[in-house]
Order: sequence, then structure tokens, then C-alpha cells
Amino acid sequence: MINKPRNRPNVNLQILPSAMTVLSICAGLTSIKFALEHQPIPAMALIAAAAILDGLDGRVARMLDAQSAMGAEIDSLADAVNFGVTPAIVVYATLLPTSPAGWIAVLLYAVCVVLRLARFNALQDDGTQPAYTHEYFVGMPAPAGAISMIGLIGLKLQFHHDGWWSSTVFLCIWITGTSILMVSKIPMRKMHALAVPPNWAAPLLAVLAICAAAAVTVPYILIWVIIVAYLCHVPFAVRNQRWLAQHPEMWDEKPQQRRAVRRATRRAQPSRRPIPRLGRGRPGGRSMARLRLRKPGGRLP
Repeated sequence: MINKPRNRPNVNLQILPSAMTVLSICAGLTSIKFALEHQPIPAMALIAAAAILDGLDGRVARMLDAQSAMGAEIDSLADAVNFGVTPAIVVYATLLPTSPAGWIAVLLYAVCVVLRLARFNALQDDGTQPAYTHEYFVGMPAPAGAISMIGLIGLKLQFHHDGWWSSTVFLCIWITGTSILMVSKIPMRKMHALAVPPNWAAPLLAVLAICAAAAVTVPYILIWVIIVAYLCHVPFAVRNQRWLAQHPEMWDEKPQQRRAVRRATRRAQPSRRPIPRLGRGRPGGRSMARLRLRKPGGRLP
């Protein structure tokens, strides 16, 4: 007698992305609990976990074809909690518990995160935007702002004593600058839109291994390396975005073709002639008279 395989019940995975979003909200709120209990390390770790879950839920939704309007709304609300309210409270409770100026700064940060998310949602529904705009954020994304905030706590934990990095003035200036970057219109490249050339794969894997080791040995310095590297990419993102805006014919091309066109354009440009310095124009005049040099075919000046 042949045993027939049992029919296993189909597991509905459509709810998985929303479940990940809810878990990220739980991580963010639990981070606030640890901050109020004066445990900054688990608070920072939970904000990082919320950022990882936020980066994965959208990809999982696209893989499972589980995108929905409700899921998008939950994700936007989770971002407001995890990267707006939570970092503001954690930083205030850890670094600025008695500073009225610090409270104003973290309030500004939380409000700017909400405004940035509202603008992001509005641009998502705008069908008049060119295709290349989907490769860039308008302003600093909320997860990057949260990493910028917890980096301030990392400085205090790294040096174990007070200094300029823990002064109220520096903290308020940094928080305000992060808030302004989020509501600005500066283009910043989306990480998933980056295309890695094949010859860069091995070096990037080596860098990833170094980052994994640094995450265990010097995690707070690694946070600041990430922050500085992200800020350094901004001028290149601005330049690339402006170039794309001036070349509509390249909007639908792949990054490899765009890079090839840019290289060809640079090579086709005529080389610039060096600009002569002042006083080194045509030979003759007072300089030759001083040196008592003879002009070609003539007498001494």
C-alpha cells in the first residue's frame, strides 16, 4: 500500500512584513524603557535593531508580493516612533536630562522627523516626478538621523568622561544640524539603488569583514565611521543628481551605462590650457631690462 503524502496547510506569509514592522515598534518603545532606567547600551542596540527591521520589512513585502496600503501606513508610523520619538527621548534622558535647551533641541528633532516622513509619503504618491528621483532621498532619511543621534551617546560611552562632546552646546548644535538635514531638499542616495561593479566585490567584502570585527571591538567608533562616511557621500549624490537632471536621456539607463557615458564625456572634453602667471606673459619689457637679456634678433633693451 502506497502512503499518500499528507497535505500540509499553506502558511500565509502575507502578514510577515507587518509583523516585522510591529516588532520594530516594540523594539523602539523598549529602547525608551531602558533609557529611562539609565541603561544606554541596550537602548542603542534596540534602536539599531529597529533600523534593521525597518530595512528588511519593505524588501520582504516586495519578495512576497504582500504590499498593501495598510502596511505602508504602519511602516510610516513605525518610522515616526522608532526614528523620531525614541531617539529624542533616549538622547534627552541619557545626555540632557536637566537642560531646557536640550529639550527644545530634541523636540525640534522629533518634529522634523515627522515632517520628513510626511514629505516622503507625499512624494511617493506624486506621479509627476522623473524616474531618477526614486534613486534619491530628499533630505536625510529618518534611520540615518537616528544613527546620528545615538552616535552622541556613543561618544560618551567611548571616552568614559565628560568633554566637548558631552557639552550642551555641542549636543544642541549637532541635534539641530541633523534636524535641518532631514527637512532639507539635499538629495541623498538610496542604498538599495547603488550598483556595485564586479571588480569592487572583493574589496567590499573585505571592508564588511573589518566592520564586523569593529562592531565587536570598537562599536562606538564604528558608528561614527558610518556617520562620517554617509556625510561624505552627500556631495557626490548632489553632483550625480544634478548630472541626471541635465541628461533626461539617461534616466532609464542602468548605472553601468551612466558611468560609461560620464567617462566618455570627460574624455571628450578638451584639456584645459594652463593659465600663465602674472608677470610671465610675453618676453620683453621691464623684466628683461632688469636681467639684461638680449631680445631675439635685437639689441639689449
